[in-house]
Amino acid sequence: MKKGLLFLLMTITVCTTKGQEKPTDVVYRRSSLFTLMVTDETRKFADVIQDAFTNAQIPDKFNDHNIDGRTIEKVYDESLSKEELKEAQKVAIGEYFTKNSVAKAVVAKWFNRSEQGGFNMDLISERGSYNATELDVKIAKNSERGLSLLADAGEELINNTFVVVNDFKYISKEEIAQKAKAGLALAGGLMGKSGLGSKLAGKALDVAGKGYVIKTTSHLYKLVWNEEIAATFYNDYWTDDAHFDEAKKKAFDDSNIFKLELVGTEVAWADLQSTVFTKKSEEELVAIATVKAVDAVIAKLQRKYEVFRTKTPLISGDPLSAKIGLKEGLEGGDKYEVLEQTIDKNGKTVYKRQGVIKVDKKQIWDNRFMAGEERESNEEVKEYTLFKGGKNFYSGMLIRQIN
Repeated sequence: MKKGLLFLLMTITVCTTKGQEKPTDVVYRRSSLFTLMVTDETRKFADVIQDAFTNAQIPDKFNDHNIDGRTIEKVYDESLSKEELKEAQKVAIGEYFTKNSVAKAVVAKWFNRSEQGGFNMDLISERGSYNATELDVKIAKNSERGLSLLADAGEELINNTFVVVNDFKYISKEEIAQKAKAGLALAGGLMGKSGLGSKLAGKALDVAGKGYVIKTTSHLYKLVWNEEIAATFYNDYWTDDAHFDEAKKKAFDDSNIFKLELVGTEVAWADLQSTVFTKKSEEELVAIATVKAVDAVIAKLQRKYEVFRTKTPLISGDPLSAKIGLKEGLEGGDKYEVLEQTIDKNGKTVYKRQGVIKVDKKQIWDNRFMAGEERESNEEVKEYTLFKGGKNFYSGMLIRQIN
């Protein structure tokens, strides 16, 4: 069983990494993402859940900005109501961020801070496809173009850094089925207001009852980065290893200007079909469900919060298509704006809307984790989604959801 689980965890890494390949050669800037989870040591399969979560790759529409320390302890207090516990958990997350200087660590990763304490622009140059020489901070601060490039990097990259904290709740379908068979009306209540519980309970009576439904509550945070913070960083904290300044290193170490602001919270459900995975162990089912749950809640967060929505390049203008699908929560009729990316004379990125297109409900790519096991082996799979509307669009133009 352990060998099977180890193989599955390797599969999680491989399968989620495959999507990291860029669909086209177009240069575009991704948002960056750091994910954490709330750990519950009393929960069954706690180790399996944590291993699956930490082995899964960041969704390919984001830069992987993970740093050390990806777990936060769950709050236990029997004297609190459910709502009070939710608020207490949010407070605990904030305290974890402060105690561990998470925002500062996120900034340090952006500037590739060395063990000595010096910074460089290598990661920003790589992710933003900037000229490394032009981004040399000492040089850039002395020219209009250089200052513009630093501002562009801040606006395009650093300012689009997000942190998502996931809190999972697992419910076995067998548990739902047993309660349903016992005639307990509480079976539906297990799933809260969604009503999914009673539906699954009915299904569970007709199947083996093997599998899990996961409720994921996710809190979305955004790194605060603005002109004032940028100016303080470059003027008071910036030092590189070649011209190391101990005083500036200490100033950064002692600083408290970096913050994470709460954007909002979303809840998503992920249902692992029992009829498909009946040969898998419970540990394997839980590991798969964990990855699917994270994908589901990130898709919902993007739909709800505009600031979290990512850009995706078109891979073709005819047919009008892009490599996004059900994993990103696409539905027929969803609207996307088409953007043309240009660079002005100072190197600043400008986006111009060229039109609006809609998702074609007849061709939505099922790119969800391990979706291949849920379809017929001889079924032809087109690894892209088609869109309708507009003309004169071409490969490399960017699209972003607007509804």
